[in-house]
Formats: sequence, C-alpha cells, structure tokens
Amino acid sequence: MTTKKKINKSAALRSIPAVEKVLQALGQTEVPRPAVIALVRRELAALRQEKDVPDFEGVLGRVRSSLRALRSTRIQPVINGTGIIVHTNLGRSPLGRAVLEKLETIAANYTNLEFDLAGGERGDRAAYLEHNLALLCGAEAATVVNNCAAALVLMLRQFTSGERREVIISRGELVQIGGGFRIPEILEASGAKLREIGTTNKTSPGDYSKAIGKHTAMILKVHRSNFFMDGFVESPSTEEIAAVARKNRLPFVEDLGSGAVLETEKLANIEHEPTPDEAIKRGVDLVCFSGDKLLGGPQAGIIAGKARWIVALKREPFFRALRCDKLILSAVQTTVDLYLNGQAVDSIPALAILRVSNEALQARASRIATALEALPMKTVIGEGKSQIGGGTLPRSVIPSVSLELRPLNMPLTEFAARLREGSPPVVGYVAGGRFKLDLRTIFPRQDEELFRAIHRAFARVP
Repeated sequence: MTTKKKINKSAALRSIPAVEKVLQALGQTEVPRPAVIALVRRELAALRQEKDVPDFEGVLGRVRSSLRALRSTRIQPVINGTGIIVHTNLGRSPLGRAVLEKLETIAANYTNLEFDLAGGERGDRAAYLEHNLALLCGAEAATVVNNCAAALVLMLRQFTSGERREVIISRGELVQIGGGFRIPEILEASGAKLREIGTTNKTSPGDYSKAIGKHTAMILKVHRSNFFMDGFVESPSTEEIAAVARKNRLPFVEDLGSGAVLETEKLANIEHEPTPDEAIKRGVDLVCFSGDKLLGGPQAGIIAGKARWIVALKREPFFRALRCDKLILSAVQTTVDLYLNGQAVDSIPALAILRVSNEALQARASRIATALEALPMKTVIGEGKSQIGGGTLPRSVIPSVSLELRPLNMPLTEFAARLREGSPPVVGYVAGGRFKLDLRTIFPRQDEELFRAIHRAFARVP
C-alpha cells in the first residue's frame, strides 16, 4: 500500500511541467519576466505538495489566474463609480492639472530642494511652502510630514518626555480610523500614556481640570470627522479647553483630520467642517490634518500653529524620518498656491466634483445610456447619493445621478468582476438587484473609456 502511494506520488511529480514550458505557453505578459518566472516557480512548487496534480492546461490556468491576481495589484488608474469623492481605497483625492504639470517639471529635473539660490549655499527644505501654509491656516508657522498619523506621533514625541507622559483626551474622541487603526494605539505607540476623561457621550471642562497633574504633558482634542453623536451628549467648546490649557501652561493640540480650509457649506449643500484657521483662533496651539482629503492634495500630514512649537518639532530627530520628498512637497506647494490665488474651487478635483450640477450629470447619463442600448442589458438612469468619504463629513449626502445596469446574460457578481478586471478597472456597487455607477465621481473625460469597458465586459475581453 505504501509502495503504491509512493509510485502514484512519483508519477504526479513527473507530470508537473518544467518552468520554461509554462513560460513559453504564457507568451508575452505585461509583468516583467523575472516576476513571472518567480510566480511560475512558486506555483509549481505548491503543486508538488498536492496529492492531485492537474493536466498541463489545468496547471496553465492556475498560473494565469495567479498572474492576473498579481497584475491587478499594480497601482493603476481606476474609474470610480462608487459616488465616494475622497475614497481611501481608491487613492483619496485626485490631483488637479496644475499639480500634475508641476510634478512633471520637478520630477524630470534637478531642483533647489535644499539649496539657497539667493546665497548659493545649503538652504531650508520647504521654506516657501511652510510660509504659504501658515498664511492659509491663519497660523504663525507650519510644516509638513508624510501623513496625519505621523504628524500626531511627532507632536507626542516632542511633548511627552520624562515623567510628563500623560495625554488628556475625552473618551468620546477615541476614534478608530481606516484599516482598523485606532487613535489610542497610535498614541501609545509613541510612548505616551492616555488619561481618558469624561464618558463616551458627555465630557465637561471640569473633567479636563481635574485630570491635570504633575505627569500631564498635553491636552489633545480629536475631531469626530468619521462619525457623529446625537442625543444626550455634551462636549466643551474649543475655547473652554484652551482656557484650561493656558491656565496650566500645557500645549493644546487638535487633530482636525479632514483638511478643509474653505467653508464647506458654501461649496455644496453639506455641513460645515472645522478649519485650521478657526481652531487656531479658538485657542488651539497646534492643529494637524491630512493633505489628501478635503485639501485636495497628495498624502501628507500638515501641522500649523505657534511658531515656537513648529521650530521645536522640526528640531526633533524623528522629524527627518517623517519628512516628505521633493514630489510631495511640490504637489502640496502647488495646491496651497491654488488656494491663495483663489483658484482652488475650480482647479482641485475634490472641490470641483462637489459643485457639478445634477443637470450636467443627467445629460451625461443620457448619452451613455443611449450608447449602451445595443447590449443585452437593461439600463436605467437613477438617483445617486454621493458622499464625501475619507472619514469626512459623515452626515453629508449629495444628490447625484447613477447609471443602473442589469445584464440579461450573466449574474451581477460576474459582471462586476469583469469590470474590475478590465483596463481601466471600473468600480461600482450592487444595490437593488442592479450594478450602479454614480456619475459624480466619474470624470467626463472617462465617459468613452467607461463605454468601452462595459462593452468589453460583455465581449468576454478582459
């Protein structure tokens, strides 16, 4: 019995094809050849550990499936039909034309990143950007690191040392952000010790005062940007917390998260999002927020506030590990200049999308629906409900227009999968027995690509 099993196993191993034979059968792929070779070797090695080895076509199909999965993980443009404007999984805010043109110029040339052109000596990194960021935020000074979590960690490292490691924070602000990351875990990873005060739904100014002791390092306020509380709730105003901080000579930091610097309620029929300028005027010493949310720039963590604290942060040795490169700094710099020049609303996609009328979306939907009439599918123009996303303005919903597709010759799940596997991939959502595409987050320049992608999904062409 044992001998027979060994014989069968040996026969199975002999049936596994050689790497070169599989490579020849695969032909040309869009993946670099060394990566394809590594994938083929890995798949063949896995087959050697299995009892039942498929025939050559089966092996080839398995390798091709793994290759498609690998290829799909490359960063590439996607048509976003979800209706979520700042979609974290889809790269958050798209960059505007002015930013792209600046990046192309900067990336292709040497730059004065740390060179003083006036004096001919080594200069300060991002001096121009920091000057203009401070103006935009209504602050004495500002600086940039690689994301908002890094900004928070940097401030904690600066303010918590020795015996003074306690950070006072309301229990109602112990927020969890995307990907399962929690504010308390980020704080504790920096070596800080949380001093939670109040309850989930009610915190008073007196709770802050009572918690202050010899181990207190700072007071932290976290804006509830990705959820809201209603009912029997109470929170002290920023001014009240600032008064407690000043009285006890403690730094007061607020994590604003979303990065709105304009009055959001004037862009569309949405709620107001606190701005850095407002927080600083209300007594906050330092604010931090993301550059790739409502600011509409690249991923970055922006810190603004009192000049003496910004100087101290930049002297912190850890600052070097968090600093941005020339491309991120250039993108933030161009984005900030668009705001200061009064061009942001029309030039930054995340803001421009908010202002597109439903009439314009309806006209586009009608043209696309007409072009799709020949396909074996029922197409309906429906009402969409776009959201800001990115952990921002959770109560705000923007009326929109959606294309609602119901293929007649395949399940919705297969149709959605084919669109995701296309080039470019199309991402929508299934609801009410239809595959829906919200046109607010699909750029007009993508309408032709969308039309072709839907046709290919029916033609079984990936």
